[in-house]
Amino acid sequence: MDAQSLAKENLAKRIAGEIVLSNEAGKIIQKWRNIFKIPQRRLADEMKIMPSVISDYENGRRKSPGIKIIKRIIEAMISIDEKLGGKVIQEFADLPTKTALSDAVLDMKEFDKPINIKDFCKIIDAPVLVREDLVSKNLYGYTVVDSLKAIIDLSPIDMVKLYGLTSERALIFIGAHRGRSSMVALKVTNLRPGLVILHGSEKIDDLAKRIAELEGIPLSISKIKDKEELIKLLRSNF
Repeated sequence: MDAQSLAKENLAKRIAGEIVLSNEAGKIIQKWRNIFKIPQRRLADEMKIMPSVISDYENGRRKSPGIKIIKRIIEAMISIDEKLGGKVIQEFADLPTKTALSDAVLDMKEFDKPINIKDFCKIIDAPVLVREDLVSKNLYGYTVVDSLKAIIDLSPIDMVKLYGLTSERALIFIGAHRGRSSMVALKVTNLRPGLVILHGSEKIDDLAKRIAELEGIPLSISKIKDKEELIKLLRSNF
């Protein structure tokens, strides 16, 4: 298999895994369509379906798509990107260990089995302060991020790589300073993690709260002051 084919296959698996694992498959489809910068009508034309079908999936008016539909959607997005020069495919083919990403990511793990947000936050002493109504949702992994390096050094494509196999995970921002910049970065890159935890904050910025409320992202503050202690606790429990 040549490098281009391998890159397409790996990207397709990543997108499919995220859609299948998500509780809101339509939102994940929308996120990836936006990453590819493909209008709904263009995607529908590629799939030879009505644009309203794509809109209905993304807005939850249709039940979550089955494997066959997911496969068609992914193949169509990748095909369109190829016709436009394959920029997104190539960007995701870059190894996630490039200097900027490896400096920004302090720890990352996929869970063997899901854990709900409430239990996860209890284990690491990080009470949810915004969107407490969503604490019953499941997480499938976590990523610990140096907030400043992520915001300054990472491109939107690199930001997506923080998600590992799925966006249904906890993003833990170290040195978040009330969370405004971290939440704005998530908003402008159209990323919606299952949970955001701010480390190094005592209060949450009002704008960060509003973004979390509007985007449906549970937001919490870690009570563990030392980042190494927090990472050690994560590794020992998960």
